[in-house]
Amino acid sequence: MNKPNLTNVLEESTIDEFRKNLRGNLFWPGDEGYESSRRIFNAMIDKHPGLIVKIAGVADVITTVNFARDNNLLLAVKGGGHSVAGHALCDGCLMIDLSNMKGIRVDPKEMTVRAEAGIILGELDHETHIHGLATTLGTISVTGIAGLTLYGGIGWLMGRYGLSCDNLISADIVTADGRFITASNTENQDLFWGIRGGGGNFGIVTSFEYKVYPISQVLAGLILWPFDKVKEVLNLYKEFTRKEPDGLGTIFAVATLPNGIQVAGMAVCYSGDIEDGKKLLAPLREFGSPIADTIGPMPYNKAQQMLNETAPSGKLNYWKSGYLKELSEKVVDTIISYSKDKPSPITMVHIWSQHGKANKIKIEETAFSNRNHQYNFHIVSIWEDSSGSEKNLQWSRTFWKAMEPFMTNQIYLNFTGSEEESKIKAAYGENYEKLVALKNKYDPTNLFRMNQNIKPSKM
Repeated sequence: MNKPNLTNVLEESTIDEFRKNLRGNLFWPGDEGYESSRRIFNAMIDKHPGLIVKIAGVADVITTVNFARDNNLLLAVKGGGHSVAGHALCDGCLMIDLSNMKGIRVDPKEMTVRAEAGIILGELDHETHIHGLATTLGTISVTGIAGLTLYGGIGWLMGRYGLSCDNLISADIVTADGRFITASNTENQDLFWGIRGGGGNFGIVTSFEYKVYPISQVLAGLILWPFDKVKEVLNLYKEFTRKEPDGLGTIFAVATLPNGIQVAGMAVCYSGDIEDGKKLLAPLREFGSPIADTIGPMPYNKAQQMLNETAPSGKLNYWKSGYLKELSEKVVDTIISYSKDKPSPITMVHIWSQHGKANKIKIEETAFSNRNHQYNFHIVSIWEDSSGSEKNLQWSRTFWKAMEPFMTNQIYLNFTGSEEESKIKAAYGENYEKLVALKNKYDPTNLFRMNQNIKPSKM
């Protein structure tokens, strides 16, 4: 492969000097390590950065940010590489790969955990679980903590403890001018507000400190019914989640089993007393004639892995997501109509119940503004081969268009691809102008724009 096109704007001597100032590795296209660093879970995104810095520590982040800014280079940042939008990649740019930043420290006495930005959920769960502790993270253990937290972070514990961003105590950040600062309720409070939902728009977070809670054993698992019961199951889900306790997390899904049988199902995780949970979940488990019921007591870190097979890496993905105004009969009928004809067996339809503390926090307390609606609707289109892309994309977009009349104007940015500015503005609602002011202060030239971008007012 030819040298990256960055050599069209930079002297090789300049790049060589940059390399000398790094403790980590600098990869050209064709170098050993380049392909693995540029790989992300969504195979729809296939781009080739001009250079990749495999970060070894904070000093490398500062050096790379300064180099990108001083040389007017497009900069992309990869944490866990699990963003469906693929913002970690861009053609010909300078890419920061944080995946080697793996430090974790649990403090059982203070009930906190600090984790560096290359950590994925399963790694954090592994360290906290040995102490009988946990915090709200997502539900797929190969997801990176960085993007998850910066855009909100919905998960099994959100009803009881709030979103991932709600449990953030502090964060270390490298800003566009190369400063290394801490954001918390006592330092740089404006930035701390902004990174709890505002994404990577204001700097590169190198470590996150979270609250943790005494969670060890949970009651969790899946219940599956035949697809011809999907209407009854959705109505059951609607009635059940109206009075859902804070300690319970639930997801409705339409999926296809490996044997080709299409099913309607629910995934559940109850973090309270196991016997109380059995009584609570009895109406679900006794409904109809489930074809499978895997619910039982299990370690929380194992519950965090029970959906991993639904998110295979290296497949082609296209997602659409938003909040339902209500789970009405027309919504149910539309979901059934499109789900029965989904073109790929590994495509799924999800509805998440976002409730409890996640929705009790006032909108103005954090940048994350989606606090008023319970049901997060999610089309998860996944297919094997690019020859099927046109068919799968058309189905997804047509389905989404049919659902739009039932949606609010807000979207969950972790569950969606690259969005136009108007959609991002709507996603933040009344918080958007405050986020623009924050962008003006911390990144006025929009160095950090490979994200769900909040543009500074002068751009």
